[in-house]
Amino acid sequence: MSFLRRWSLALPAHGLNGLTVLVGLGLVHLLGWALGANTAALAAVSGAIFTSLPDTPLAPARTRLRVATGAVIGTLSSVLALSCSTHPVALAGLVALVGAASAMAMAWGPRAGPLSFVPILALVFTLAHAPTADGSEIARHTLWTVTGAALYWFWAWQVSRRLQPRLRELAVASAFHSLGALLRARGHLLALPATDTADAQSALAHWITHQATLDEHIQAARDLLFEAQDVPAALRLTDALLQAIELRDALMVSELDLGALGHDPAAQHTRQALGQWLGALGDALDHQAQALEGAAPPPPLPQQALHNRLRGSLAGEDGQALNRLGQILLDRGEHLLQDLDNLHNALVQGSGQPLPPRHELLRFVTPEGWPWASLASQLHWRSPVLRHALRSALALTAAYSLALWLPWASHPNWLVLSVAVVLRGNLEQTLSRRDARILGTVLGCLLVLALAITHITVLSDVIFLLAAGTAHAFVNRRYLVTAAAATVMALLQAHLMAPDSGFGVSERLGDTVLGAALAWGASYLWPWWEYRSLPMLTARARRALAALTAQVLRWPDPTQSDLPLRLARRQAYDAIGALALAARRTAVEPASAQLPLRTLAGLLVQSHVLLAQLSGVRRLLSHRQTELDRARLEPALQARAAEIAQCLSSRHDEDLPAAWPAPIEPEVAGTLDEWLLRRLTLASLAACRVAHADHELTRAAHALHRTP
Repeated sequence: MSFLRRWSLALPAHGLNGLTVLVGLGLVHLLGWALGANTAALAAVSGAIFTSLPDTPLAPARTRLRVATGAVIGTLSSVLALSCSTHPVALAGLVALVGAASAMAMAWGPRAGPLSFVPILALVFTLAHAPTADGSEIARHTLWTVTGAALYWFWAWQVSRRLQPRLRELAVASAFHSLGALLRARGHLLALPATDTADAQSALAHWITHQATLDEHIQAARDLLFEAQDVPAALRLTDALLQAIELRDALMVSELDLGALGHDPAAQHTRQALGQWLGALGDALDHQAQALEGAAPPPPLPQQALHNRLRGSLAGEDGQALNRLGQILLDRGEHLLQDLDNLHNALVQGSGQPLPPRHELLRFVTPEGWPWASLASQLHWRSPVLRHALRSALALTAAYSLALWLPWASHPNWLVLSVAVVLRGNLEQTLSRRDARILGTVLGCLLVLALAITHITVLSDVIFLLAAGTAHAFVNRRYLVTAAAATVMALLQAHLMAPDSGFGVSERLGDTVLGAALAWGASYLWPWWEYRSLPMLTARARRALAALTAQVLRWPDPTQSDLPLRLARRQAYDAIGALALAARRTAVEPASAQLPLRTLAGLLVQSHVLLAQLSGVRRLLSHRQTELDRARLEPALQARAAEIAQCLSSRHDEDLPAAWPAPIEPEVAGTLDEWLLRRLTLASLAACRVAHADHELTRAAHALHRTP
């Protein structure tokens, strides 16, 4: 076991990433200090810090490209800022340009987030430098900045290569933990006695949030695994990840028909027992994840104990024989257990299921290019990205100009940075950053005061680097920690550059509060409230659900690849996840712009119901095809697919069918053919309810548009 692997076993992925950044910055600092003393070391480490922003857990080729891009962009921003440092008007224009360009980079989506902040951080670091018009001084500073950026780029690339096996394990473990949390969230929701209480609504919100988190972690694991199919260990983890995705599908199917249990005390007892069983299943999955995190053999699954507990939950307190519905629910629970067992076997020796070919797996990897078409598509006034770019340019310029007029004008970069980190593309993130930034700054200032009182500031260089690594590690995990660490880093950086000027704690506090207030106020400038994006989001969700329906409701052909179906399934999950994020964002918007949350939650629930019905149909067609009457069922599949497509493409409630035949009750559906027909009817009903909820939301959004 290598040295890197030994000390990495105790760290999560973000901690491991933060530690490697810390070590890289330390090496750059030492080399800069050895070759050019303190001034050179600070310039070099500044270049390394802004270059490190896009250094996140990625495949080596992506790390090499993104970190190199960060180095070039950051260096260019730094050189321009220092060249304009004696011309306040030109520098204010540069601040506006950098702010707008950084915000426009979000046209390429969340993957551009770390890179988009590189030029701003480079600009902020350069503003801390004493203004100079001396060409030789600018050249020396640029040389050391480029040196630090280049050294860190090489370090990040090599470390990414060495740590790939560990990063893949941790990515899959995170996906397992998220799936376990989803199982527990679903179990908690199932155990609640009613669906219209505050507790039930809160549980529903948590369940929807866990769905989005799982999507994010699964995609992160895909990006690390699917490009490494020539590595045996990556093949094993890929197998396990695919089994986890199947387990998620089985969970959706297991949620069906629970309404048929009723709501009497016996039914409620069954629901609670099933909810606890799902929680136990989530705990078992967590144990598999913990083994991956510790590089230990996966623990055996308590299969028999879980099976007995499931049967006991459905049999009730008196242990009566299972009825038709109980037997169906038992079968679904056993499918969950089987998928969990396949996942465990994949980690140990392989699940026995053939993996899709590499070219198909690569279709699920996040695109790496930066097409100009994505940027061009945002160059219009109805673009939230363009509005945020203009808002950012104005807010950052105002912050810089105001900083020059304040009584404490020695660190204008602090006010600019506060606005840059707090002002986000939507109000929900801005409010969250505002609160975390202020509290984190207070904590960071207290830490620096404690260091000064105890005279530990003689270790300022070391503490500065520790703070930089900590800030990097927690930026997407817990921003409060990042804000505190960034405050320590900023105060110590200023102290290292001018030891006789003190630590500027009061100035830092004032700049943070003022910057947070500026960013908060600017977030109401040309706002793009969620109701404006609703038609695009719901149309995307309906198209994705229709595409998935078309793939599922066809008689399976074993000679054909199921790639189109798997792609359609991912697109449906992504589209519904985007709606879930919109629901979270609109909840903090002004009441005059807020979408009706109950209707939006209903749309999300019905979308998940349709997904679950389609998953149920898919499993029946895939696993029990030989027991079905093709001559009878294939026309029914085609007819229902057309009906669902009609529902999902409807523009008004009048376009929906006036009535649907009642689905066959579980106790009456005696044959497998009848059960599939029941599932098709329920899928059609769910599709119409999705369309109806969308129509209600559209009317509400139009009303908000008309509100003065």
